[in-house]
Amino acid sequence: MYFEAELKGKTYKVDVVETKTHWKISLQPDGGEKVQHDISKNDYKKTESYFSFLFRGVSYLMDVVGSDTEYTVFTRNSFRTLSIYNDEMLLHESLKRGGGLGADTELRSGMPGKIIEIFVKAGDVVKANKPLLIMEAMKMENEMRATGDVKIKEICIKQGDSVESGALLIKFDPLD
Repeated sequence: MYFEAELKGKTYKVDVVETKTHWKISLQPDGGEKVQHDISKNDYKKTESYFSFLFRGVSYLMDVVGSDTEYTVFTRNSFRTLSIYNDEMLLHESLKRGGGLGADTELRSGMPGKIIEIFVKAGDVVKANKPLLIMEAMKMENEMRATGDVKIKEICIKQGDSVESGALLIKFDPLD
């Protein structure tokens, strides 16, 4: 299971793979190195309201409360509030921001997908909220739109391309 978590303004990419005996967890902070951890299922217990596990010889008792993307975790006598985004939530957040992750001069993919159709070409002037492309992700076709009035500088993909999360799709210049 892949998801991203935000804690104290820092984003972490998290991948959890369950085997018969362990959970293999990889954590990668933005701009940081990926770290791998194994947690034995023998060192894990769950009750109705909390769970406990051993990690590097230290016992952790955790209680997690929340819904949607916002969660509060209580462990080691302190509360931590974090946002958790699974693939579906990453897509929804990406679409809320105008169809992609990126700055005011580019459109990036919010998650892995396939480019179905491109509506613009280099040199086009596009008004805010007009469609730029359609990308299929999670078996849904998602229309990505311009967040403002822009002039298309470069199309970095072509129809049929498969792209990874964060891939640069279109470069553009904002219009005043």
